[in-house]
Amino acid sequence: MKSYNIAVIGGDGTGPEVIAESMKVLKAAGQKFKLKLNFTDFDFGGERYKRTGEVLPDSAVPDLQKFPAILLGAIGHPDVKPGILEKGILLRLRFEMEQYINLRPVRLYDERFCPIKDKKPEDIDFVVVRENNEGLYTGAGGFVYKGTPHEVAVQESINTRRGIERCLTYAFELAARRHKDKPWKGLKPEDIAAGKTAQLTLSGKTNVLTYAFDLWERAFHEVGAKYPTVKRDYAHVDATTMWFVKNPEWFDVIVTDNMFGDIITDLGAMIQGGMGIAAGGNINPAGTSMFEPIGGSAPKYTGKNVINPLAAICAGSMLLEHLGENKAAAAIEATVIKVVREKLKSLAAGKMGYGTTQVGDLVAEAL
Repeated sequence: MKSYNIAVIGGDGTGPEVIAESMKVLKAAGQKFKLKLNFTDFDFGGERYKRTGEVLPDSAVPDLQKFPAILLGAIGHPDVKPGILEKGILLRLRFEMEQYINLRPVRLYDERFCPIKDKKPEDIDFVVVRENNEGLYTGAGGFVYKGTPHEVAVQESINTRRGIERCLTYAFELAARRHKDKPWKGLKPEDIAAGKTAQLTLSGKTNVLTYAFDLWERAFHEVGAKYPTVKRDYAHVDATTMWFVKNPEWFDVIVTDNMFGDIITDLGAMIQGGMGIAAGGNINPAGTSMFEPIGGSAPKYTGKNVINPLAAICAGSMLLEHLGENKAAAAIEATVIKVVREKLKSLAAGKMGYGTTQVGDLVAEAL
């Protein structure tokens, strides 16, 4: 029996509630596929900060790096000023553990829950690869004359060749793997005739951000030359958001920088059915990776047993896939799809027709 040690950070608000359901399903998958999953809890979050005044202890990163994967609930507490926990926990872990990929599958499970008219599951099935360690999120910049009428605030976007190339390499590898056996349905006949099986779209702003995205675009084509089966495509980020709504079927894999990726993945969550179903991963391909629902802590729903746990359950599926347990991961996702299509009235909190724990039970039992 294979054994895996997994760190768990329930975090704030409804985070612990949805993580409990994710762990319930992971344990069911472990029994079914003969996997021993050993969970170790860490109490990082707003309550610990309020109690100790410490966001993360110095031992946090070394301790977490002993685990191949982390399951995270949510970070964000209504009694803590915005930015303290997010920067002190989320960004610190992403940066110090070099989780340089933020991976966001965008897949529609049931057309009833898509806000776009006439779009079906086969139309919304793509992946966004977001660079996760650079850009505007590095904190480079500062103030001059702060608090005066002449105040100046500068926020700089940091883009390195190393950071961009490793992100692009991951994205091209992913695109090539996704369609190894057959061409992606969105390709044109002439692309298929040229030996293409997949498409990778760089989403940027080459017409305005002429330094950062000049580097991104040049690296995109240079790295892409090593992947002849992947068609290279480009779209301005504003056009990307428009086409997410108008023609989501045009996209296969998308790669972009930190800020643009943060924005477009929230739109992706909406067209796939809402935050209740949206899961993501913070990936270090050679180290510790962290998986989470992307909807936040939703403090107004805390303790009411109404929050949708499916995003956290899907994060658990992504975690297993990252560990190489593809059959178990696929079984969880297939079961989530079955429950969504056959049981739920809505994906919104309080409107599912079931409580949080009941939805977890439905998935675990069907699995």
